[in-house]
Amino acid sequence: MPRMNYDCSGVIPACLLPLHDDLSIDVKSFRKHLKDVASVRGISGITVNGHASEVSSCTFEEQERLLDVALEEIGSSAPIINGVYTDSGVEAAKIARMADQKGASALLVFPSNVFILGSRPDMIIDHYKRVAEVTDLPLIIFQFPVNTPLTYSHDVLARLIEQIPTVRAIKDGCGDPARHELTVRELQSDKRPFHVLSTHSAWLLSSLVTGCNGLLSGAGSTIADLQVALFEAVKSNDLAKAKAVAARIYPMTHAFYGAPGVDMHNRMKEAQVILGRLPSAAVRPPLQKLDSSEIERIRRALTLAGIQNEGAVMSAA
Repeated sequence: MPRMNYDCSGVIPACLLPLHDDLSIDVKSFRKHLKDVASVRGISGITVNGHASEVSSCTFEEQERLLDVALEEIGSSAPIINGVYTDSGVEAAKIARMADQKGASALLVFPSNVFILGSRPDMIIDHYKRVAEVTDLPLIIFQFPVNTPLTYSHDVLARLIEQIPTVRAIKDGCGDPARHELTVRELQSDKRPFHVLSTHSAWLLSSLVTGCNGLLSGAGSTIADLQVALFEAVKSNDLAKAKAVAARIYPMTHAFYGAPGVDMHNRMKEAQVILGRLPSAAVRPPLQKLDSSEIERIRRALTLAGIQNEGAVMSAA
């Protein structure tokens, strides 16, 4: 399929991965989920094979299949961003080459988990260069929180942008408001297009006000319409509307992003089941089924946010 050109800005939901109870991929439900998310007015692209779709538990062949399905189902209507998640630089190039050949529009490049033990700047640069050598697709940097060894320093980010022309955006999850603002003010640019995409879903309004050119979030699997409404209100300097939309997002922020953080996408699956959008919230180990009290907490949050099967904005119209 011919790829859609994409500038890596705007509201980008990251899709979930529906599974059968035997933990095999539920392709039928995945197709429905893709169509549900892609039908939201105002989104600019869809991410597959990311954290939200449990990429760490998917084989290369499963990732390839999921990208195929996404391109078949919505590839003609929305750019597809494919995650590059692997510890190996060689494997990263293999995934990137595959996604390019299939027709993805951009790549979201995760850090190698080897960096959890620490890294040298040249190791990080090399990881991205190996990807850039096999594809001319635009690359999105995945920035982890500053309190983890997987985060990239400001100097390393500047080097990535300077040395790799196809690096076009950053999914910024640094978790530090001051550092986040520094990234927006000093690295975001229109001259050599480079966009800061917020993934600070727990404080999205504050993040977007710094001037981000978009957001990339797993919560978009469930509340993409509210994210679009918030992004557009901020862009148009309508603070009253932005605060009103943020107030509706607030219950979901607490439902999705409480401790432990590893359960955030697990919780989003449960929300999909409560809303009647997916038949099962099965997750692959080491993730585990949520207990009934937490599922009830998610149900209450959905009610408070005014989210129904058909969406949040439509139900409030």
